Amino acid sequence: MTDIAQMQEQRLNALRQTASGAPKLPSNPFFGVGPITDATTDEVDSRLRRIAFDAWIEKTYRKFDDKGNDIDGFTTAEISRSMHRGYPADKILTDMMRAIHRYFGFPKENRMAVGLGGGHSGFTVCIQHLMNANDAAQRIYVDTPRPESDPSKAAGFFRQSWATQLIEMQRFAEKGCESRIHFAASEGVIPTAAELSNLGVSIFVGVGHETTGANAYTSAEIRELLNWLDGDPANRHAVFDATSMLGAMPWEPELVSAVMAKCCLFMPFQKAIGGISGYFVASFTPHALALIEKNQQDPAWAIPRQLKIAPPIDPRQPFSAKRSVDAGPFYDAGEDRMLGGVINTYSALAFAETTFGLLQSEARVGSVVELNRRSAANRAVIDEWVKAHPLLSLTVTDAERRGAAVTLLKVEDTDITDAGIHARIIARSKQLLGYEGITHPNGEYEPGLDAARYVNAFPGTPGDYRAWVGGIREPEDVMALLENLQYAYLRAKIVVLEEELAKHGVTFEAPAKADGAVRKDDPNRAYTVLIADLVGLRFGADGEPDYSEVKAYIEEKGGSFHLGPLSDRSALEKGRIHFFYQPNLSTEAEILPQTDKGQYDALIAAATFIPKASVFSLGGVRIGAGTGNMGSASWGGGNGEGGNAPLMNTPGINSRATAQMAFKAILKVVPDLPVDRLHRMVAGGDFDTGRQLKDFPTAKLEGRKLAVLGYGNIGREVAKLAKAFGMKVAIYAREHHRRWIEAEGFDYAASPVEAASGADVLSVHIGLGRLDAATGTYSNAGTVNAKVLGAMKDGAVLVNYDRGEVVDANALDAALASGKIAHAAIDADLFRDAATGTLSGPMLPYLPLEARHKGKLELLPHAAADTDHPSRVTGAKQAVDQIFDVIRFKSVVNLKGDLPEGYVSGGSRTPAGIGKVTKQVVAEAGSKAELLEELRQVSEKIAAITGALSAVSDPDHRGRIVERYTGLLVESADRQRALLDQLGLYGPAEG
Repeated sequence: MTDIAQMQEQRLNALRQTASGAPKLPSNPFFGVGPITDATTDEVDSRLRRIAFDAWIEKTYRKFDDKGNDIDGFTTAEISRSMHRGYPADKILTDMMRAIHRYFGFPKENRMAVGLGGGHSGFTVCIQHLMNANDAAQRIYVDTPRPESDPSKAAGFFRQSWATQLIEMQRFAEKGCESRIHFAASEGVIPTAAELSNLGVSIFVGVGHETTGANAYTSAEIRELLNWLDGDPANRHAVFDATSMLGAMPWEPELVSAVMAKCCLFMPFQKAIGGISGYFVASFTPHALALIEKNQQDPAWAIPRQLKIAPPIDPRQPFSAKRSVDAGPFYDAGEDRMLGGVINTYSALAFAETTFGLLQSEARVGSVVELNRRSAANRAVIDEWVKAHPLLSLTVTDAERRGAAVTLLKVEDTDITDAGIHARIIARSKQLLGYEGITHPNGEYEPGLDAARYVNAFPGTPGDYRAWVGGIREPEDVMALLENLQYAYLRAKIVVLEEELAKHGVTFEAPAKADGAVRKDDPNRAYTVLIADLVGLRFGADGEPDYSEVKAYIEEKGGSFHLGPLSDRSALEKGRIHFFYQPNLSTEAEILPQTDKGQYDALIAAATFIPKASVFSLGGVRIGAGTGNMGSASWGGGNGEGGNAPLMNTPGINSRATAQMAFKAILKVVPDLPVDRLHRMVAGGDFDTGRQLKDFPTAKLEGRKLAVLGYGNIGREVAKLAKAFGMKVAIYAREHHRRWIEAEGFDYAASPVEAASGADVLSVHIGLGRLDAATGTYSNAGTVNAKVLGAMKDGAVLVNYDRGEVVDANALDAALASGKIAHAAIDADLFRDAATGTLSGPMLPYLPLEARHKGKLELLPHAAADTDHPSRVTGAKQAVDQIFDVIRFKSVVNLKGDLPEGYVSGGSRTPAGIGKVTKQVVAEAGSKAELLEELRQVSEKIAAITGALSAVSDPDHRGRIVERYTGLLVESADRQRALLDQLGLYGPAEG
């Protein structure tokens, strides 16, 4: 190894190259030859595919009675429990063979055999049936070097194993002669037609591009081979290992078609091409089948019955009967049937999965022509990337011979000259590429990237990294793979260099672990926050609203709580956030003298209107959702646009309180039972239940229609309460909410009029909307107009616990007069000037209506939400959290409007079950292992039972399922809903 200084410089260089962190991950980390990919991206996608497969089985494979009537579908459970003989196992096998034959473009004249085992079995089947040691004139050419020769050493064990089997068959046969086998001078080279003819070759065996798959034949070589075959098609045969060829033939389409027609191909059917490992298929030309029939009349060796594709025609005479491919496990495309069965066909579901996988791949990728094209395109992507990244090079240097299914790469690191060190780096890099990760000598652990599992090259194979990159992959995935290979090598190099340096006494301290986000506040500064509204609404022992819960919370977080205004900033303790509680501030004249010069860094407010000239350089939080009262220019006014400081809110805090108050207003008049009158009569002893109840008919809420305008936090809570009462709910909201509204079982309405049509009750929760600076009006003002009210049932109820302006008071006046609206409940701000007694606020237009329609209006001073003590305390605590985040970490939670420069978004936060389900909520649910495991278990029970009910149509069979599982289904469904609520997963999703 180089000296200490050089190793340290190499380490620093690798650190610099990886300083920006790990690259983007591929969508699927499985790049190995075995479990390469079924085109699913992750665990969820794979599970959904499994469910789709089950449904496809039930739809595709049907049960029929003895008269041919469709009576039900087979399920995967039934097929897995069966012996896989007869129907539908035979049909499943035929369907698979048909799908493979069709998709990959085999000609109808060529039959395709199927058998159990992997690629070696397929090779053995082809060679044992085509090669015959009793034919002294037969010559074999294998496009791989002779085993144990110097050229073969770089090929690895697997390619040598193909050739070894050929030699052993000739060596141990009674009339065998291994000199009949000609081997190539180098891997994967096809001689010219003339050379093959001069050697007297009758069987060409192509395995040289396998098993690395990184090699391919050139178009010129394929043409020469086809010319040789055409010279004597009855007596010349070509056999290819097609594991890396199907779907990855980078030649002209006419050459691909000719190879499929004129050559025999064997392959294990792995997920690389839509199937699973565990069995093989092999395509034979008619001339090859004729040779097999001939060889079976004078066999040179016994063939195991599991591999025998020319079995006895008369099974009662296994020795003496003629053996023929016409009785073998072949699919005949011309007749579209299997000629024979497969011994031990326990793989019926695996065969079905292959058919399903091919159909899925075809739908996603297209025809095999497109698959070949994509494979060649991915090869070009790799070529271009390697040109620009000298650390990695392609093991197959000839671009035309480079495979389109597999890439084989080696590292070109001139710093590392010791082969042992190089091997250690490669091994560590593969740990990092997988899930194991790597640990530095100082104990620092780098978790596995899970970017590329199983990228190992085979033993003895040249190169360092080997991965399947055929057309089933997206180019972006191939690029991500290469980036991760480079990154993983460099990170592994750092670790190995540190290990070598440690031998010389050079060590490196582990970096200090961050205990959370990096603080960005100034420890030499005292921060000030104005609290301009009540943070407790329940009265304390002194007869005043109790703020003690919020005070204690601030102090627990390390802040300071002060009663009254800021006086001497210099006297404040530095490094702390100081909150000044002044809940009685109200008018602009009271607020501006304390805020016009930025005396406070930040603000917490609820209902108090904050003037435009008030300055809060670090932002403000409104306790509640609407921010129309947050008028400071520091954040650009109530819309939060264009300012230098962030505007935030606490959505959802008082949603349930408001919704419950809205329902209190509804229940006061619907059902319209005169409770007060009945109470007086009963209390006075003036009522006879038997005779007088008939005089007080009414109707329950169940079945009536509630129209909700707005699908925000409050509107959704009102809708949920209505649903609990059995009401029909229609919700008007923007179109992008439709999927969530309908998912929760509500009706979507595209307009307020559509929602209100035929409604018994209308509840408004759309907010004021955007303020038009030019006109001074809000976009939602007057939304509930004469058309909306006119669409409702006669004698309907209107609840506006939103903003006074959203209802057209003149239209309501007319609706009350006509009887269209029987009752209205309004909750809106009302202010009175202490000096003059002058009234103002959005309640003003409703006051004359109350005088004209006595008993038909219930007016509240915006008390539905703002008088709930728990909501106000919870909102204040969340606002305190947001202030701490924005001052200490420049992190903005529940941003309203624009994100100012220098700040980062901290996402959104609402109480559990309120508002949208965010990614943060889902992540938190993922960390609650016990609850999540229980949710998984009950969900799987629901899926199993409902899946069975859906799949089974036979009444008796379905009845047995109902009898056994009704209790479990209902219990699981109830528990699932409770768990979803507990984890905060019930509701519309963010974004």
